[in-house]
Amino acid sequence: MDPDRFNIPNIMNIGSIRVKPSILHIGVFGFFTILTLFYVVITGDVHTLTFIIPTLILLLLIPMGLNYMSQSQYAGLIPIYEAEAREVKIRDINIGLIGKPIRFEALVEEVRFKFLNRPHFIVADRTGSIPVKMFTTPRQDIRKGDVVEVLGQVIRRYIAAGDPVVNGIDIRKISDSPDKNSLKKKK
Repeated sequence: MDPDRFNIPNIMNIGSIRVKPSILHIGVFGFFTILTLFYVVITGDVHTLTFIIPTLILLLLIPMGLNYMSQSQYAGLIPIYEAEAREVKIRDINIGLIGKPIRFEALVEEVRFKFLNRPHFIVADRTGSIPVKMFTTPRQDIRKGDVVEVLGQVIRRYIAAGDPVVNGIDIRKISDSPDKNSLKKKK
């Protein structure tokens, strides 16, 4: 399954923050729009549209507003983390670093949940691999094979237990993954 097939185009930018709904939000909006149309066609009751149309609009606007607030909060944290983050190798990330800001460079091996605007990346350097969980949409489109710089905080996988993972505050490309078309031309 191609994870990028659910890429939703940017709906709008507010300042430097790009805001877009996830495929889940669009699906819920579509479902209730179809349900509304079905109801109006079957019953002929058009007066309910005065309440339903604003509700449908809110089904899009509320998730986009939450996305904007999350994005702007993380954007405000980036300068703080850049100033305080300690440069590490993945093998050095352990329970002793929980709660500490870190920075490292790695290769993206896998991208999960990108279509939900909460991507999880499996990244690796020559010393090991680790999951990076983002709780908001990254500022750049990160794909498998990209070399990235990760800025984040070490957390436990399951709130109070589990192995250390990285809560990504920012992840940015250092270099792009090879283009599939350029690989075909070389063969």
